[in-house]
Amino acid sequence: MSNRSSSFKSKNSFFSYNGTSLIIIGVIFLVCIIFVVDGLYRSRSDVGYLIAEDVEALVGIFKRIDESCHVISFDYQKNRINFLQIKKNGFVGSEVGSMNLAYPDKWDGPYLQQNPKISRQEYMIVYTHKGYFITPGVGVRLPNGKVVGKDLKLDENADVAVMLKDENGFLFKGRTLAAPLEFKQASFATNLFENVEAE
Repeated sequence: MSNRSSSFKSKNSFFSYNGTSLIIIGVIFLVCIIFVVDGLYRSRSDVGYLIAEDVEALVGIFKRIDESCHVISFDYQKNRINFLQIKKNGFVGSEVGSMNLAYPDKWDGPYLQQNPKISRQEYMIVYTHKGYFITPGVGVRLPNGKVVGKDLKLDENADVAVMLKDENGFLFKGRTLAAPLEFKQASFATNLFENVEAE
């Protein structure tokens, strides 16, 4: 009888031990899932704030460039911003990267030590029939899950101004992830209309 009693106790403690272990493992698993989901959410938010800050800084830089050098045009419909680190007198002619200037001698670079990137993609200056815009590069996934160039088409007919007001576009928590650029003398050279620069 005592053997049966001790056997019953050991089985009971075995189930109790396993039940407690399963609860602990379940809690740890749940906590890990919460951390992963929270991390992904924060990561997306961080990307959104970083893009908004980069775009704001780039708008300021191009405003300064236009005030002193007068931007005339860009070579492509989508132009990578990969030339802001070029030094004063570090180029020949009136073209810096894909940007054409009226007064290249007034270039006061470098404007940045490194060209900004997001998700390893350079930002772009995009020309549309409604003007020029700074946007994240093709392939960048925005915090809303939309991919630039795939879900958000940026051809010459794109209405980026509308996308700036849409949370399924370039609007993120009240901040824009793209911005219009106003150049005093800029035009668009249709004979140079190519997309190769940003592909």
